[in-house]
Amino acid sequence: MLRALTVTILLLTLACPGLAETPVIRVLAVDGPINPVTVDYLRKNLHESARKQESLVLIEMDTPGGLDTAMREIVKEVMASPVPVAVFVTPAGARAASAGAVIGLAADILAMSPGTNIGAAHPVSIGEKPDKVMQDKVLNDAEAYAEGIARKRGRNAEVARTMVRASVSLAAEKALEERVIDLMASNRAELLKKLDGLTLRRDGRDVTLQLAGAETVAAGMSSRQRILNAVSNPNVAYVLLMLGLLGLFFELSNPGVILPGVIGGISLILAFFAFQTLPVNYAGVLLIIFALILFIAEIKIVSHGMLAVGGVISLIFGSLLLFESPEPYLRVSWGVILPTVLATTLFILIAVTKAVQVHRLRPVTGREGLVGETGTAESELAPEGKVFVRGEYWDAIGDERIAQGEKVVVAALEGMRLRVKKAGTGD
Repeated sequence: MLRALTVTILLLTLACPGLAETPVIRVLAVDGPINPVTVDYLRKNLHESARKQESLVLIEMDTPGGLDTAMREIVKEVMASPVPVAVFVTPAGARAASAGAVIGLAADILAMSPGTNIGAAHPVSIGEKPDKVMQDKVLNDAEAYAEGIARKRGRNAEVARTMVRASVSLAAEKALEERVIDLMASNRAELLKKLDGLTLRRDGRDVTLQLAGAETVAAGMSSRQRILNAVSNPNVAYVLLMLGLLGLFFELSNPGVILPGVIGGISLILAFFAFQTLPVNYAGVLLIIFALILFIAEIKIVSHGMLAVGGVISLIFGSLLLFESPEPYLRVSWGVILPTVLATTLFILIAVTKAVQVHRLRPVTGREGLVGETGTAESELAPEGKVFVRGEYWDAIGDERIAQGEKVVVAALEGMRLRVKKAGTGD
């Protein structure tokens, strides 16, 4: 009997391999602003999860928001995913604000930890401020978008509208009471326990999550994505822009050094990549470039520091205007601007000082380089004779009688003859 039962179980396992498979939960982390790198990260993992027929994609979120275009791309990927998607706002103190709130509304399951909040999804324009008519269009579009997503997922559409219209933000307990989220959990283990056996309505049919004994697979960003995500930080983008401009400044001031130009070029390319994800004010970029031009001009033209002062002023205003946004995470912090401007100014001042010192050096080669050199009278100068200067014999003429062997100083070069005077005599 036992043998027959064993054979039966083996046959059932071979006939239904899915029965023997361990459910897999792919865990993703969104910790920071929503940008094109976030889109790439989530898209690739959602597609990979679908290819492997995993049981659930869990997105653990803590975000202040981000770009509208990036948010909409993510929402489309989440809603089209054949694998159920859960968004979990965690840990305590985290938030799903602005774009993060809308992404959460689009998920099959939206959960929050105690001490977190969601909402404040009012659209914020970046760069040039649109007129009132355009602002109303953008607001109405965002409101209808959030409402439609909430209705699709069976959530409170009215609260979703107020998140956009009035920038309402809800604590986890209030969000659960208002049917914005599906459940609360203190941590991942508690959440997965509550999700096991939960039935979802997907594509017109009921799907029950079977997560008992599930294997969790944490899929972090790739090295490439982490680098690009770090570059998209406005503080990093600003520093890269300054490094790029300084590298080009050094290369233009000293052609042929090569390394500063290479570093500057790479830094500028990375900075321009970051600019596509940030609210760049190109008036600020132009002011910074103008500052670079003034610094270069200070080296070429001695203006007694006036061009350098103008460059510093232009650099400060350009730094302040570079990124315009009411959102702090889309602006350069003062803690980065001040040290960068001071370091840049110090570097430029040192370069200008060295350049002025070089300009003031007495020539040491050619005709001009002979003036001031000392030598020895090889014959008596009365007033003409021979002198030995800088390893060579010269015809010379003196303004006074000079005895053989006396030290002489070159006062001028007249054709191929030196005019000399006794060493130690005044001008």
